[in-house]
Amino acid sequence: MDITEEMLITNLKDAGCTKETIAAFLYYRKKNEQLKQIEILKKHRHGLLDKIHEDQKAIDCLDYLLYKLK
Repeated sequence: MDITEEMLITNLKDAGCTKETIAAFLYYRKKNEQLKQIEILKKHRHGLLDKIHEDQKAIDCLDYLLYKLK
């Protein structure tokens, strides 16, 4: 079963993609350029991982301060 465009848009929104990213993804889907679609998804995934790492660093800093204040 092929995924519908509506399902794709919902999934991309749930993944935190911007309107521009979604539009680009759908553009390449219509052009049947799967490698470009994969590139877009990998780029977004990389950005999410960077954000996780930044947040983890902030948590580590807070944990250190909490430890020092005890």
